[in-house]
Amino acid sequence: MLVGSSTSSAKAFTPHDHSRCAGATLARAEAVAAEKGARLTPVRKRALEILLEEHRAMGAYEVLDRLAADGFGKQPPVAYRALEFLVEHGLAHRVRRLNAFAACMSPGEEHAPVFLICRNCGEVAEAGPEEGADEVRHALQGAAERLNFHVERATVEALGLCPNCAAEEAQ
Repeated sequence: MLVGSSTSSAKAFTPHDHSRCAGATLARAEAVAAEKGARLTPVRKRALEILLEEHRAMGAYEVLDRLAADGFGKQPPVAYRALEFLVEHGLAHRVRRLNAFAACMSPGEEHAPVFLICRNCGEVAEAGPEEGADEVRHALQGAAERLNFHVERATVEALGLCPNCAAEEAQ
């Protein structure tokens, strides 16, 4: 699972009460969908719950397998439509480097995601303002402005090692 501005993303790489942060994020996502008048159908909600189960991004076919096991059908459009809805409404992000999707840990908050992806274990953290994500986005915007470039969409994806994998590699 990813953790954003409402909960420190450092938790993605450290032990914590995962069910509590996932539950809180799901509740925020449901409230955001309701505020937008967006219908969080059972398949869409289950897709979001699946994304919230772990600190990693998941491919559409992995989500489809899980949805099929829960009785939602085995056709790829089932997963793709649910995931597209979640992304469109700011409840999930597409992690392009991994060709995968991750739950947004800051639903309802205007932001451009900054992802920290562990190349060893696959865990993903969505960095929030307290981890310096705003500074990264401001630096990108400043570079674009100096080149008279208008950024319409930006997602920062950094590949590296989480603290646990870095410690293992150092040994």
